[in-house]
Amino acid sequence: MTLEVAIVHQLAGFSLNVTFQAKAGITAIFGRSGSGKTTVINAIAGLLRPDAGRITLDGDILVDSTTFVPPSARNLGYVFQDARLFPHLTVHDNLNFGTRYAPVNASGPKFDDVVDLLGLEALLDRRPAKLSGGEKQRVALGRALLSKPRMLLMDEPLASLDDPRKQDILPYLERLRDGPLQLPILYVSHAVDEVARLADTLVLLRDGSVARAGPIREVMSDPAAVPLLGVREAGAVIEATIMHHAADGLTCLRIDVGELHLPGVEADVGAKVRLRVLAQDVMLSLNTPQGLSALNVLPVVVDRIQRGDGPGAAVSLRAGKDLLLARITARAVAELGLVIGMPCFAVIKATSVAPVSIGR
Repeated sequence: MTLEVAIVHQLAGFSLNVTFQAKAGITAIFGRSGSGKTTVINAIAGLLRPDAGRITLDGDILVDSTTFVPPSARNLGYVFQDARLFPHLTVHDNLNFGTRYAPVNASGPKFDDVVDLLGLEALLDRRPAKLSGGEKQRVALGRALLSKPRMLLMDEPLASLDDPRKQDILPYLERLRDGPLQLPILYVSHAVDEVARLADTLVLLRDGSVARAGPIREVMSDPAAVPLLGVREAGAVIEATIMHHAADGLTCLRIDVGELHLPGVEADVGAKVRLRVLAQDVMLSLNTPQGLSALNVLPVVVDRIQRGDGPGAAVSLRAGKDLLLARITARAVAELGLVIGMPCFAVIKATSVAPVSIGR
């Protein structure tokens, strides 16, 4: 199923002009506040009619110059930043409310399947006032799933949660992404850590326009994306396989060009995990470094170099099939003589990859 969006809309002091596609998996729309994220998702949901353009879902026109399908007829699930549960209903009844909007004879998850997927069994008899923020969002997600939507829209669903509650709910979203439902999801966020863990495709918005779009690994490792993501948040996303857990608390992971050693990763041997390696935590060396405390030294090839506005530079590195990103000074680029195609070594401290940067 493919969502195609090409819309233009004028707001007070703000012009939106975006074109992108969202296919299977999770497509994340990322941008700073005021970049147009919520306007886009509201246009897709039918809560806003754009001034011009076209939105289609699997070939069906939702909006164009002559057509505007009302929200109730689009069969889209929407999870808002605030859960919007009915306070007088139990969790069971809030979930069941979603079934009222499921199309007749539509395929989709059953009540018990959703309860199991989101770990809601122990909450069914509670009312929203007795739920934590993360629990409320899981119930809101379950209600949306039980409407058996063609696509799920999520607008900053974790923005109101503190970090511990956010870490509690992220694994459930990973299960939804990787599970049997195969439901396409459009996920709006301004949090890089969420996007890096969840998204298959990333659309970067800047001032109402699409600045970059593509597979998450390509966009996150693009030096040109660093200003959009933030210099302290930019970093590549790579996939690794758990090899073994050592007695000293370190976990050995396999990537395409070698091994990584990270503090105790909570995953079984053989499991595949997703890592975000921050660009600011990657050092470069022309020769195999000796006598370092850093455990991870990987052979890489310089793929792209981009100077920043200040003294910094971003360097994209090819590590076999993976891409890494390093943020160093322009002076270091000159002194090392870095050019595209040049082999070198990336040095990564084991402790630099935080547990919150490791997902499934």
